Amino acid sequence: MNLASRLLRTRWLVRAPITLFRAGLGFVLGPRFLMLQHRGRLSGAARYVVLEVTDRPAPDRIVVVSGMGPTAQWYRNVLVEARVLVSTGTRRDVRALAHVLPPDEAAAVLDRYARERPGPWAALRPVLTEWAAPLAAAGGAERWEHVVPVVELQLLD
Repeated sequence: MNLASRLLRTRWLVRAPITLFRAGLGFVLGPRFLMLQHRGRLSGAARYVVLEVTDRPAPDRIVVVSGMGPTAQWYRNVLVEARVLVSTGTRRDVRALAHVLPPDEAAAVLDRYARERPGPWAALRPVLTEWAAPLAAAGGAERWEHVVPVVELQLLD
């Protein structure tokens, strides 16, 4: 397991930015991050996760990647309940709908991200490869990028 994977599995570290967003200070992290409020698929309770913005294809659309794969809790939750709240920059609790991009579109998003942000991509790629390559091989996918969950958030407000 590489360093980035270990850090992403360190609960207190990945949860720390949530405190900033909930205090109204999410703008400190800049436009590259957002806080997603979603509902627990079993409990129905509000859950929070801070994610890196991978793409902004339109003013009302934001794309994020499930860096921990299809077993990430936030990803599994939005599959059940697509209505979410998004906080980014100075905007807080914007209503949005989450939908998973088809594999070809997801691969294109990852290719564009790799070209436009080589530094962050260098840290993210080993994490994605760690879990996605075996999954792709087992599922017969032609490229591991075709099994990485990429979610588009359509802002409604």
